[in-house]
This record gives sequence, structure tokens and C-alpha cells, in this order.
Amino acid sequence: MTREPTVLDRLLEISELFQRDLAREFAGTSLTTARTRVLWDLAHAGPSTQQALANRLEVSARNITGLVDALEEGGYVERAPHPTDRRATLVALTPSADELMREMQRDHEELSATLLAAVAPADREPLLRGIDAVAERLRELVAASGAARAAAHPTGAGR
Repeated sequence: MTREPTVLDRLLEISELFQRDLAREFAGTSLTTARTRVLWDLAHAGPSTQQALANRLEVSARNITGLVDALEEGGYVERAPHPTDRRATLVALTPSADELMREMQRDHEELSATLLAAVAPADREPLLRGIDAVAERLRELVAASGAARAAAHPTGAGR
């Protein structure tokens, strides 16, 4: 008896396909999914402190330091003194990384158009509304789960 794939099965398959495509795209470079997330964030938010990056990406300060160190070593980002806070350092894309991210944005737009072309024109708008609704519901579920965990395990409890 073969069961019909669930919506989650299909979404997981799509996620896996995107991960494989990303791995193929960055094979032979020092870029990983986590490092690419940092670059993507900087491309959209602009130069940021490491603390702001860590907060937006929901990773530890230690983790963001390692990511930024590796990206700086690879020539993707540069650190500079913060103009108004002498204790802080700003992380910014290098010109070549900025161009890479612009190219990646163009690639995303082209792939989006290619993927949507597989859907009948009359079905495209409902599909996009459905994707938005599923993404919003998943955000709500993740936030609720995080809040429940935080309530069950307050900072410092049991240590």
C-alpha cells in the first residue's frame, strides 16, 4: 500500500533539492549554508555589528565570530571600526561579495520565474497565497514552540 505524500513530505523534498543545488553551486568554495546566510543578511541589512548579526540569525556570539572569521579569511567580508561606538566593529560585504550577492539575487529571480512557469498561469496567484499562508503558519508554530520551551526552561534554571 503506497501512501500519498503529505504537504510536509513535499516541502521537505523541495528543501532537500534546494540544499543540494546550493551545495553544488558552492562546491569548491569556502561557502557553506551558514556562511551564505550571513552574506545574504548583510546584503539585505547592510553593514552590521556581530551582535546584530547573531541576533538576526539567531545564533550565538561565538558562532557568529567563527562565521565572520571564515568569511573575512575568504575575502567575503571586512571588519571596520563602528563610527559611533568604539567598542563595536562593523562587518560589511567586500565589493566582490556584494557583486556575488547581486548575482545570487538575479539567479533567485530567474529560478523563481522558471519554477512558476511550471504552474498554469491561473494557478500561480493561488499557489503564492498558499505558500505565504503555509510559511506564516510555520512561523507561528515555531514561535509558539520557542515560547513554550523558554517558559519551561527559564534562563539559568537548573544550573
